Amino acid sequence: MHAKLDQDDVDFNRRWRPALMSFFLRRVRDHTEAEDLTQEVFTRLLGSQGEATSSLDAYVFQVAGNLLTDRARRARVRADYRDSLASAEELDVESLDPHRIVASRAELEAFGHILNELPERTRTIFILYRLENLGQSEIADAFGITSSAVKKHVAKAMGLLMKRMRAPL
Repeated sequence: MHAKLDQDDVDFNRRWRPALMSFFLRRVRDHTEAEDLTQEVFTRLLGSQGEATSSLDAYVFQVAGNLLTDRARRARVRADYRDSLASAEELDVESLDPHRIVASRAELEAFGHILNELPERTRTIFILYRLENLGQSEIADAFGITSSAVKKHVAKAMGLLMKRMRAPL
């Protein structure tokens, strides 16, 4: 049932290269890609532990067909990814860039450190107003201060944060 693939008995290059090149060229229309695919067939045949089905020709072309299927799948995944990037750009959404992620994390950490340098009351009022979206009058009532005092605490926090975040590290 199995025929032994013995390198000494079978000259892959002479026996299958012309047929495989023709097979691939009709489908991919790129000589370099056809060469790469042909070489990949040989690599897979030699890596298959020396055994193939009784019809070696059919097996070789089954491997070739599988390579084309894999190639088409990869191309489709890449095209879908490019389309998703294009649609994200149309929506003015930035792509995930590892460098941007690291830089953003560093900025967020710096923001947290600066926020921790604020007096506790100012920090709490700032967080309630800017991050928790509470109104100035609600914060003023909770702290027993005027809305004007809340504005001053928020302005003080914003001033320090802007000054320190713009400063070079």
